[in-house]
Amino acid sequence: MSSKITIAIDGFSSTGKSTLAKQLASQLGYVYVDTGAMYRAITLFAMQNGYIADGFFDKESLRHSLPYIRLQFQFKPELGFAVMILNDVDVEKEIRSIEVSSFVSKVAELAEVRQKLVEQQQEMGKNKGIVMDGRDIGTVVFPDAELKIYMTASAATRAQRRYDELVAKGDSVSYDEVFNNVVERDYIDTHRDNSPLIKAADAIEIDNSNMTREEQLALVLDLVQKANS
Repeated sequence: MSSKITIAIDGFSSTGKSTLAKQLASQLGYVYVDTGAMYRAITLFAMQNGYIADGFFDKESLRHSLPYIRLQFQFKPELGFAVMILNDVDVEKEIRSIEVSSFVSKVAELAEVRQKLVEQQQEMGKNKGIVMDGRDIGTVVFPDAELKIYMTASAATRAQRRYDELVAKGDSVSYDEVFNNVVERDYIDTHRDNSPLIKAADAIEIDNSNMTREEQLALVLDLVQKANS
């Protein structure tokens, strides 16, 4: 391939965006950035400080705290990927909980939160050679990305994947709880005023409801080659 490009992967929750992005980054020797982990880390911070709970969200306190939230990705060779560091603490496991999932879309609605993270994400990708996944990568963060992927799958398929993942980690959750969370996040993500989840006009849509990870990777690697030819 002639030169490095920017790959933007957007889509609904639990469509396997992060899995695909990690595979691509590994194959291509690119940097991988999980923007969802960044929003999850801020959500965890809000939970730890009592800014958000069921039926309660102190948005003003979170806004004032944003300058004191430091986020870093730290590569762990033994894991093969970078973990999220929140104010010098590894929070990779904590941010993947169903509790964080239940609040993250509400936190991501805040314009100030999105502005802070979009600026950081754009800085990370200024030299290209990056794979970034999220909700607004192809529309807001990198509108000029050479390759934009928009991933989708049925809500039932996505809920089953997420449920299996959480159970495998030892979390005590019900399928209905996970399904309801998926549907609620879909609604919030697509209806928020600030950077809603929409398919970029030049994005290639992939419905992976009935695709294996291997089939999906092969398809996207072919798209990368075409985008870089």
